[in-house]
Amino acid sequence: MSEKRLKIIDIGHSNYRLDTAISLLETIVSQCVYESKTRGIKIITGHGSGKLRNAVRDWCLEQEGRFRAVIYGEEYDMFNQNAVGMRIDCEQPNDPDYGRKNRAVTYIWLL
Repeated sequence: MSEKRLKIIDIGHSNYRLDTAISLLETIVSQCVYESKTRGIKIITGHGSGKLRNAVRDWCLEQEGRFRAVIYGEEYDMFNQNAVGMRIDCEQPNDPDYGRKNRAVTYIWLL
């Protein structure tokens, strides 16, 4: 059985404080990079007020050079070369959010 190459984390429906959610995200990303098994991470931030989504995306921007790409859910479709490449790399052809313009998710494609 093949290992999951796309890790899904839901920090949007866990009632974490903003700082706790970002800290958890940092821990999970670091663990995935260290273990070298995961190729991508799908972060579910939920629809809510947008504060968590913005904080996650700001955090990703601060990590410049650490990831191959950061793909916003609203850009996760066949017209985005990074989205197509990440799906192939992660062996994830059936992601239900692909092409749905879902602002409640953000993807990180790891190096």
